[in-house]
Amino acid sequence: MSEECSNDCEHCGKECKERSPKSLLESPHQGSRISKVISVVSGKGGVGKSLVTSLLAVMTQRAGYQTAILDADITGPSIPMAFGLHTHAEGDEVGLYPVTSKTGVRIMSLNLLTDKETDPVIWRGPLIAGMVKQFWTDVIWGDVDFMFIDMPPGTGDVPLTVFQSIPVDGIIIVASPQELVGMIVEKAVNMAAMMNIPVLGLVENMSYVRCPDCGKVIQVFGESHMDEIVKKHHIPLTARLPIDPKLTAACDKGRIEQFDGNWLNAMLANLLN
Repeated sequence: MSEECSNDCEHCGKECKERSPKSLLESPHQGSRISKVISVVSGKGGVGKSLVTSLLAVMTQRAGYQTAILDADITGPSIPMAFGLHTHAEGDEVGLYPVTSKTGVRIMSLNLLTDKETDPVIWRGPLIAGMVKQFWTDVIWGDVDFMFIDMPPGTGDVPLTVFQSIPVDGIIIVASPQELVGMIVEKAVNMAAMMNIPVLGLVENMSYVRCPDCGKVIQVFGESHMDEIVKKHHIPLTARLPIDPKLTAACDKGRIEQFDGNWLNAMLANLLN
């Protein structure tokens, strides 16, 4: 390092080995104070990522923490439906305000901005990624202890934008039993490693079904391979969600905040510590 160095790499045109790379992280809206950000990801669609996001947010709010959900699944937003939200988000010259659920969870999703909930989003990748970034920079979230980001499936434009633009503290991977025997989960784990973001936990959804008559546990999709993945990648937290018709009905009817179940209790306890 030169003796004349001012340590102001941003305004220095000289190249040196100590030069710090410019951060791509975006600052949240000045009206937002967000303590911890956790992204919920999946290698493919249809595995219950939005369900897990909703459950964790509801449980965190129940525990007395100010909680928010940033719905980054722009082309398939399902968070508002799970919470029974059908109103439009409002804004003014200061910024955009999230919609608050019955129990106080703050939510921003594209479905809260479109004229009709069924309107398709026919956008190219950069525009979608830009919208997600605006949910972070332009929304007035207020004081938030935990923000959960419901990510789109895969490792494309939006996950990359989120991981580069938002200070994510860790990710939780959601997978079905079939995925755990293949490379889908490992892609998500490897992307997190490349972005230097820790994997906090793995949730195996649709892990089993419990017979309502005899109570027998049936592994509909075969034997679980979760333990193998966890051991290989040193993932600290795990949980298994059953196929539960009551849980499905709660999502479909917008009553996810009324769910009753302890499947994620241990994972939540570790996240709150």
